[in-house]
Amino acid sequence: MNDLRFDGRVAIVTGAGGQAPSLGPAYAMLLASRGAKVVVNDLGVGPDGRGGLAANADRVVNEILAAGGEAVADTNSIAESASAAAVVQTALDAWGRVDILVNNAGVLALALFDEISEADCRLVVDTHLLGTIWMCRAVWPQMKGSGYGRIVNTSSSSMFGSPYNAVYGAAKAGIFGLSRGLALEGERHGINVNALTPQAGTAKHAYLMDESATFVEDGRDRKVEQVAPVVAYLCHESCDSSGKMFYAGGGLVSEWVFSRTVGARDSEPTIEDVRDSFDEVRDRAGAAEIIDLDASWYDRLRPKPYVPR
Repeated sequence: MNDLRFDGRVAIVTGAGGQAPSLGPAYAMLLASRGAKVVVNDLGVGPDGRGGLAANADRVVNEILAAGGEAVADTNSIAESASAAAVVQTALDAWGRVDILVNNAGVLALALFDEISEADCRLVVDTHLLGTIWMCRAVWPQMKGSGYGRIVNTSSSSMFGSPYNAVYGAAKAGIFGLSRGLALEGERHGINVNALTPQAGTAKHAYLMDESATFVEDGRDRKVEQVAPVVAYLCHESCDSSGKMFYAGGGLVSEWVFSRTVGARDSEPTIEDVRDSFDEVRDRAGAAEIIDLDASWYDRLRPKPYVPR
């Protein structure tokens, strides 16, 4: 079969200037090696948002150019609406279009829930969840106008619960919900939106965790190069998936599947009824996968005209 290429496509990869090994640069360089023109976005503050292990978008751009690809650097923040729009403008100024968005930028503040500061709570949510929202909003008119788009949003298995990561996990869970909703809205415009939970040993983990941490040890067998092809395929025009969430790590690619139990039904339950049927509620026998996306909801949902605040 023919190699999958991105000739003529313009991609934005956020958080793509990290020190090796890092996921963002791996995504950007793979897309560029297959013909995409790439905006390498990175604020440069590093994985903790404080300047440690500082990133450098120009370094990644130079690597792409040296390999014969096309790329430009962008150092705008994605955590504010106006600066996210400036990232997209960088692509438009350079090449006049945007076809692909990989939302990869993020920061970590590893702390217990009762220890993490309010400032770090806001930094995590502003960067991961709101940053993804602002970037998607910034590219949306361009993709709608061209009738085509591919968006990959980075979630995390931390959304299912992880110590030191409660706020981060909450933001990542929100990204999955965002991706589902955007997939519905994007269907009629040729825009596919998926989420990915990557797992790889990166420079940030070695920087933020003790070297003896199990995650750091395990990560040595999980390479960023094993994740990048999954992201690239989700960005390709031949990939028809939308509204899904995938896992990629250590050579494994899988899809997250969510289910609901058969449960117990009572039209007028009391508290005691809920108590007495709770084992039945939690019984997983016969649990069914959650419904797939249904664009006909547009015809069934009829909200009143929206009035912005």
